Order: sequence, then structure tokens, then C-alpha cells
Amino acid sequence: MTMKVLYGVGPREIKSLDTEQLRAEFLLEDLFKPGQVSFTYTHVDRLILGGAVPTSGTLPFGSGVEIGTQYLLSAREMGVANLGGSGTITVDGQSFEMENRDVLYIGRGAKDIRLSSAVADKPARFYMNSVPAGADIPHRLIKRSESKALDLGDAKRSNKRNLRMYIHPEVSPSCLLLMGITDLAEGSVWNTMPPHLHERRMEAYCYFDLDAEDRVMHLMGRPEETRHLVVKSLDAVISPAWSIHMGAGTGPYAFVWGMTGENQEYNDVAPVALSELR
Repeated sequence: MTMKVLYGVGPREIKSLDTEQLRAEFLLEDLFKPGQVSFTYTHVDRLILGGAVPTSGTLPFGSGVEIGTQYLLSAREMGVANLGGSGTITVDGQSFEMENRDVLYIGRGAKDIRLSSAVADKPARFYMNSVPAGADIPHRLIKRSESKALDLGDAKRSNKRNLRMYIHPEVSPSCLLLMGITDLAEGSVWNTMPPHLHERRMEAYCYFDLDAEDRVMHLMGRPEETRHLVVKSLDAVISPAWSIHMGAGTGPYAFVWGMTGENQEYNDVAPVALSELR
């Protein structure tokens, strides 16, 4: 298991970042390494993002030595989305079989977590979000069929999409973590419209199911001074509360969204008019 640390920057500091520095601070390109568990700890709301690709064997983790606790989840909860082939997650001896686009909620206090793939040459790809938690909530596997689906957007504005809530008070409770998956409709490119801010919550995106040659142009920064990241499949983006987030793809794509902060009110957002963007 590896743990990279990012300290985060604010809206004042981002003004001085060039492309390489911007990508280093906000874009994670190396989460999914075959046969490894990789984590990044960001000081933006102390979110941990992780990726794991079990191949020939089981990948265990659970130690909290990197964050100063006995176990990684001694005082944290975690959501895990499977973006690959069939796999199994075992939490303290309890096994959960996961298909593509299933999500597992792991509650605070879990000690030993083990990841495996059903077929080595079609491995599971486990994407993880972990945040501090102040309550003990039971582990739960949320199958894709159990998620809450919302159809959003307008095909005429190229932003029609299907959003599925998994870790959410209306589906599966948590302390502070929210997690879901959004798919763009055929012919649509924008992942949200209009752009917005949510001052009381940060968000992380993991883009996936892009063809190798396609990219998402992820817009971020303050509305009056935007920046962009060019993102490929299985890249993750850290989106602080002070930053807008919106993106357009050159081809079909999907993304996992994860949020944490002061509340779990999905609609606690401040839309930004397109006319205000610079």
C-alpha cells in the first residue's frame, strides 16, 4: 500500500500555477496500478482517494500507520466503487461480491480489508473514497439495481445524463460521505449544467469508461478566473469547495462523484450563470 499526500491550495495560490503544477495539485493519474493498492491523502477536507487492481492474488490493507491511527478506518468510513470486472471485498471476514458499478459502504472501525478479482485477466478496479466519520454505521453492499436513479439535463443542451445515488441518505446512510455514478446520454457531453459551487462540501471525480483516445476537459477554479484539466479514463480530480466543476468529453464517458463536508444535502449548491464565467 502506498500513500501520497497533497496539501491543497486556495483560490489565491491557484493564480500562479502553470499546467504541470495545476495537474500535480488537483489531478491523480496513478491510482490504478495492477497488483497494487494506491492511496492519496488530501488536506482538502481530509479526503483519501484510492485505487486498487487485484490481479493474480489478494490485495490486503487496513493499517493506519500512514495517518496516525491503529487502522485506516479507525475513525473513518469508506465507499468503494467497482469500475472493472467482477471481484470480492472481504471486510473483517465478511465477504461482498461486487459486479461492475456496484458500490460497497464500509463503516467506521473496519480493520482488515482484502480485495480480489474473479478473473485475473479481467480484473476488478476498485475506486475508494474515505472521509472522517463520527458514527458507527454497518457495512452495506449497494447493487446498481438498488441505487436511486435520476434523469437530469436536456439533450438539446448536450447535458442529458443519468445520475445514480448509492451512498446517500435516501439509499444507504453514512456519516458524511456521499457517493454515486453518473452516465452521459448518447450525444451529450457536459457532465453538469449550469456549473455550481457548494461552499459547505468538497467533491472528487473519477472519470472512467472513456476510449483511449478520448479526453474530458474538466473546468475548475473561481467563476471569474477558470482553469482546466485535460483528463483521461481512470483519472481522478480533487474539487475544493471554492471551485466550480463542470466538464465536457470528446466521446462517451462516466464518472464517480464523491462528496464530504458539513452536510449531505445534495441540492445545497449555488449555481453559477454561464455569463459569469471567465
